Amino acid sequence: MPTHLIIDGYNLLGGSGTRSGHSESSREMLLHDLAAYRHRKRHSITVVFDGWQQGRSTEQREHRAGVQVIYSKRGERADQVIQRLAREYGTDCAVVSSDHEIMNAARAHGAFVMGAQEFAGKLRGSSSTPGALPYKELDPGDDVRSGRGPEKKGNPRKLPKSQRQRNRQFKRF
Repeated sequence: MPTHLIIDGYNLLGGSGTRSGHSESSREMLLHDLAAYRHRKRHSITVVFDGWQQGRSTEQREHRAGVQVIYSKRGERADQVIQRLAREYGTDCAVVSSDHEIMNAARAHGAFVMGAQEFAGKLRGSSSTPGALPYKELDPGDDVRSGRGPEKKGNPRKLPKSQRQRNRQFKRF
């Protein structure tokens, strides 16, 4: 089970990759929510924010309410820091980002990957499972097997094995 969450901070805040739309208060609110999540779930959490344009010449690290906060140094993007951390922790971490480059690099190192919107639902306490289909009552006239060829076997309502495995991993968070 992944025990360390590495979070792309501005990506989770819903930005388009620039700092311009994120205020200090929104970062503080996110850190407060993450501290509450950490208290509930007992996962180690590291949040990485971009400091590559206006940051300091060295990487800045601080702890707030049990959450480690990293601001990348000037000239280094948060993406690079997250990829480095995913390489260090390997299979013992989960990466939260919607950036495909980060997601692919984290998967390559064996990390579990969650999208920012997906984790935001968990952060708010939503218990819905990603990829799960909502319950739909069938009309007596509906053909359950429409679109399936005669060579297909198995339960047509059952998710693929890879999706079921991912859902089991996701439930741990």
